[in-house]
Amino acid sequence: METENGTVVTEFILLGLTQSQDAQLLVFVLVLIFYLIILPGNFLIILTIRSDPSLTAPLYFFLGNLAFLDASYSFIVVPRMLVDFLSEKKVISYRGCITQLFFLHFLGAGEMFLLVVMAFDRYIAICWPLHYTTLMNPRTCYALLLTLWLGGFAHSIVQVALILHLPFCGPNQLDNFFCDVPQVIKLACTDIFVVELLMVSNSGLLSLLCFLGLLASYAVILCRVRGHSSEGKNKAISTCTTHIIIVFLMFGPAIFIYTHPFQAFPADKVVSLFHTVIFPLMNPVIYTLRNQEVKASMRKLLSQHMVCQME
Repeated sequence: METENGTVVTEFILLGLTQSQDAQLLVFVLVLIFYLIILPGNFLIILTIRSDPSLTAPLYFFLGNLAFLDASYSFIVVPRMLVDFLSEKKVISYRGCITQLFFLHFLGAGEMFLLVVMAFDRYIAICWPLHYTTLMNPRTCYALLLTLWLGGFAHSIVQVALILHLPFCGPNQLDNFFCDVPQVIKLACTDIFVVELLMVSNSGLLSLLCFLGLLASYAVILCRVRGHSSEGKNKAISTCTTHIIIVFLMFGPAIFIYTHPFQAFPADKVVSLFHTVIFPLMNPVIYTLRNQEVKASMRKLLSQHMVCQME
């Protein structure tokens, strides 16, 4: 990244979540405890779904992929953030910053598209139950999975392209605890008005449209289940409620972060913490706690493991 005056920016300094040492220590302990408890839970969900032959429905296939995406997403930010809490100088190389930014948007967009796919799955299951097994066959599920991965990749490539074409000629302090587009582009020594508009259209508008589309789809589903039997209606409402909770947790912070590029708010870092650390790890857990089949399979798997240990 060499500019016309010969200046080369090879690293960025992360200002972190807070400048208070006491606050940093408190957040470090809380995040570490949360991470060590919830992350194994996500892997347990994946293992349970993979090992139980009764959990082969598309809903569980996508839930396992959601747990994998969220666990992978947490690896992008959390380990480095925990290390930086204990470091006096929080530095990330330019290439490391671009790499972190790429995978952050690759997996983040992939998860957004996965939630759209899961809403489509629930729509077919509830509104077209007689055609469900025909429409949502394994081939369709894998095709949808490939599509969302490709969509996440395309979205992330656009984000990285926005950064790579910007000149950086001096200021290198990022007012955050990780690399993301809104903070990085503000360090460019050029007019970033067009770049910020492109960011809003690529990230903010995408998040907003997916969010509104998902809410509309679940509203249609809930209207359709009113005529179902009590048992079927209660199960459908429970499933849709869980999905709607995840939609708000996932899209609420994303919309807040990527739809106001021209001004920084005091709440940005806190919202980013929940968006990149807390909510991703909680999503599969929330699904599992409200799904009786997965909970029963998980208890069975744990009991079998304990019996093997005793023997």
